Amino acid sequence: MSSPVLPGSHDLSALGWDDSLAAGLPAGTVPARVARVDRGAAEVLGADGHLTAHYSARVRRAAADDPVALPCVGDWAALRRLPEGRFELEALLPRRTAFVRGGVARTSRGGLSGDSHGQVLAANVDVVFVAEPALHATDTADLGRIERLLALAWESGARPVVLVTKSDLIGEGLDFLLREVASAAPGVDVHPVCSVTGEGVDIVRGYLAGSRTAVVLGASGAGKSTLVNALAGETVMETQQVRAGDGRGRHTTVHRELIPLSGGGLVIDTPGIRRIGLYDMGEGVDAVFSDIEELAEECRFADCGHDGEPGCAVVAAIEDGTLPERRLVSWHKLQREAAWMASRTDARLRKEMQNKWKVIHKEMRRSGRNRP
Repeated sequence: MSSPVLPGSHDLSALGWDDSLAAGLPAGTVPARVARVDRGAAEVLGADGHLTAHYSARVRRAAADDPVALPCVGDWAALRRLPEGRFELEALLPRRTAFVRGGVARTSRGGLSGDSHGQVLAANVDVVFVAEPALHATDTADLGRIERLLALAWESGARPVVLVTKSDLIGEGLDFLLREVASAAPGVDVHPVCSVTGEGVDIVRGYLAGSRTAVVLGASGAGKSTLVNALAGETVMETQQVRAGDGRGRHTTVHRELIPLSGGGLVIDTPGIRRIGLYDMGEGVDAVFSDIEELAEECRFADCGHDGEPGCAVVAAIEDGTLPERRLVSWHKLQREAAWMASRTDARLRKEMQNKWKVIHKEMRRSGRNRP
C-alpha cells in the first residue's frame, strides 16, 4: 500500500532547505521536513507533497536508546522510497537547534522525580515565541514560567522573544505588565500582541522573514493557536475560549504541528505546557539571569553562592532595591534543578557505559572459552 500523498508539492527552500543540509543527505534518499508525528510514523512535507513516512528499524532502535533521537516536528528527515511505493523515514539530519525539556516532575512532598531523558518539543527552530497572556488588569504575569521557557529557549540555540498576548484585556495596566515581564527577560524583545485586533501581529510576522521557523510556547489559554491563525491569515488551528470562572485555558491543540505561512516563514503550534523541566542546561539559566551574573562579578568571592556570603554584590543589590528578591529566589531554584538534572544524566550515562562494558567482557569471556 502506498503512502497517502496529498495534493500540492512544496518548495524545499521555502521550508528551510539549503546546501549545508543537502551535504548531509544519505545517498538514495530524498529530503522532507517533519510536520507532525504519530506513533511509529511522521507526516512530512517534501517535493512529493504531504505524505506519511513510517520509521525505519534504525530510527526505532535509536529512539529506544534515547527518546531525544525520536523524530519531532521541525526535523529534516531522509526518506527512502520502498519498492511497493511507500516512503520510509530512514534517518534524521543533524539538528541545528533543538528545544528540549527534561523529564522532571514534582513529588507529593515537593521534591523532584522523573527520569534523565529529555523530550524534544521542536527542532531546527530560529525563533522561540514565549506567549504569556494578559488576562485581567489585576493579574501579574507568571514570571517564573517565563524564565523557565526562556532558559530552554536560550539553551536550544534559537532566539527567544516574549509575546504578551491578549493585550487588549488589560487596559491601562499594560505598560506596567510589559515592564514587569521585561525585568524577567533581560536581553529579550518583549511585545504586546492582540490577535483579534491585529495589534503586534505584523511585528511578530517580521521575525519569520524568508524561511525562518518559529515555535509558539506557553500555557493553555495563552492564545497560541489564535496567533498562528492571525499569522496564517486563515483558520488553520482550532481555538476555544478560556473557561469561565477561573480564566484558565482549555487544551485546544493536542499535537505539535509545523505550518508553512503563505507570506513566508513557518510556525509550530504546540499544546499548552503544564510541566517545564530543565534538561542538560549549559548556559541557558545564565542567559536568563544575566543581570545576576553581571552583579556576581563584583562579589568578594569568585564562587559566591549569593546565600549569605560576606561581600555578596547580588544580596547588596536586593537590599538597595536594584534587584528584585524574586529574581534571586528563582535563580536558586533553577540552578538547583539544573544541577539535579545534570546528576541524573551523569548517573544514566555511567550506568549505560557499565552495561556496555558488561556485554563486552561477557563476549570476551565467551570467545576465550571457545578458542581452540
